[in-house]
Amino acid sequence: MGKIQLMSEVLANKIAAGEVVEKTMNVVKELVENSIDAQSRAIKIELKDSGVKEIRVSDDGLGMDENDAMLAFSRHATSKLLDVEDLFNIESLGFRGEALPSIASVSHVVLKTSNGKIGTIVEIDGGKIDKVERGDLQKGTVITVSDLFYNTPVRLKYLRNLYIELANIVEYLDKMALSYPDIKFTLINNDKVLLETDGSGDLLKVIYQIYGAEVAKKMVEVECSNDDYAVSGYISYPEMYKSNRNAITTLVNNRVIRNNELNKMIIEAYHTYIPKDKFPIIVLNISVDPILIDINIHPTKMDIKFSKMNELKSLVEEMIQRRLQKLLLIPKASVRTASSVREVEKPLITASFKEDIAPQEISYEEVKLDLQEIREESDSYQETIEESEPRIKKMIPKGIVHMTYIIAENEDGMYIIDQHAAAERINYEKYLKAMSQDEKEVISPLIPISIDMTPNDYIIVRQHLDLLERFGIVMEEFGSNTFIVRTHPIWFREGYEKESLMKILELVATKEDFSKEKFIEKTAITLACRMSIKANDYINLDEMEYLLDTLRKCENPFTCPHGRPTIITYTKYDLEKMFKRSMD
Repeated sequence: MGKIQLMSEVLANKIAAGEVVEKTMNVVKELVENSIDAQSRAIKIELKDSGVKEIRVSDDGLGMDENDAMLAFSRHATSKLLDVEDLFNIESLGFRGEALPSIASVSHVVLKTSNGKIGTIVEIDGGKIDKVERGDLQKGTVITVSDLFYNTPVRLKYLRNLYIELANIVEYLDKMALSYPDIKFTLINNDKVLLETDGSGDLLKVIYQIYGAEVAKKMVEVECSNDDYAVSGYISYPEMYKSNRNAITTLVNNRVIRNNELNKMIIEAYHTYIPKDKFPIIVLNISVDPILIDINIHPTKMDIKFSKMNELKSLVEEMIQRRLQKLLLIPKASVRTASSVREVEKPLITASFKEDIAPQEISYEEVKLDLQEIREESDSYQETIEESEPRIKKMIPKGIVHMTYIIAENEDGMYIIDQHAAAERINYEKYLKAMSQDEKEVISPLIPISIDMTPNDYIIVRQHLDLLERFGIVMEEFGSNTFIVRTHPIWFREGYEKESLMKILELVATKEDFSKEKFIEKTAITLACRMSIKANDYINLDEMEYLLDTLRKCENPFTCPHGRPTIITYTKYDLEKMFKRSMD
């Protein structure tokens, strides 16, 4: 007898389960996607102990007859992919036919389903069908997965902390609710409701229910298209950012995906609008002909390949930047009372596991009223700016606080401006423009500037003398580890020429691989920070007025190059409200 034999279907399914089912979230994902593909309008997910003990998914979809109910647990059995050509036109969320047999091979499964004509109950233990019997006729499907990984103890041991397992499920269901606002989702863990949407199709309402009122107020609707792609959704104001990428939700034909290229481009579109290592809140759905994408590159189906990625990136980046450029992005500094503030983040960890995440006690009537107020406030906040006008109205300086914060006013209200951040933004755009021009204005110092360097830095800088010359910096070697500067750009701050040169040479000597564009960007940011007025630097009213007028003319006057705000405001209404002149 030969050594090579066909492995049993149960063993093959257990191996496949290692790819498809790594954590409880994977089980929830596969079952919920099946419910969506079955045209369900309401999906309920009930968990016990974050799904480790039990996962029950109920839907009101098409259901199955007895034959389909039994065949569904056979490997590569699917109703969504019938021939090779279908691989190039996938519109369903699932299609491999691996999920149900993989899940069933490592758990106890009970399937109750009905197509409205016949009801069927199938019980499976470790991948083997134990019982098939008649069930009730209520149309839809209920599938219960219990004791996950009971027969693969090694994998069970590597399930993460129950809080983390639950957090993964909550994050996934949040994204599915954002992807399908017209489906009612309910998520319950240990009898506590964690998520409940109404399936009304209102995406902003779902954003409100997931992220809270404060975020919903600061979301902006966007939409654009070209010959291949149509993009729609919401983006956040720069002031509303997170510490991780989890709030960036990208969808392709309503499928939740993770594409590093696309996410990187979205973050780049917010460059200098938000601080480094902070991330915007994004919900974008990309509609595209299935033939232009490939989702069959990973068992989880969350990665994706685009046929025309560069066109898509350009479309999305231009859409975000164009929208941000038309908005008044001055954060309002209105005083908030404790009763008016909703939690922006969901609390995922409580004192004990049994005291799970408690839902906010909010009725749909309250949600409707809150959303009406949010839309009204959002509309007033989202002031559109004509391209021919400065993005900020003229402000009259009145004084300064702590030698750092300029107080100014106009007919709309009061403004507080960080003098260093404002000067940084002005100088950043000035240096960026000057360094990007083909023709460089240079000056030759009467007394050549001498710069001494360490041997290591000297060797690196010497290799990039041609790069420096393209920016108007002409240097010659002068003795051991020393350069003489013959010319430098005319826009260097007077009296700080050597310091500016030293900062630029430090960037050259970092040994990083850099393009011309990255070098210009880093140089502009570095010089803007070092050469701008600082906190505690005294400036008079005339200098304040010049600073504010120059800031108004910037392409982005709202943040410094590091993404910190340059200006915040108390509107006239905010002031009247605080001083009880307005009592509504």
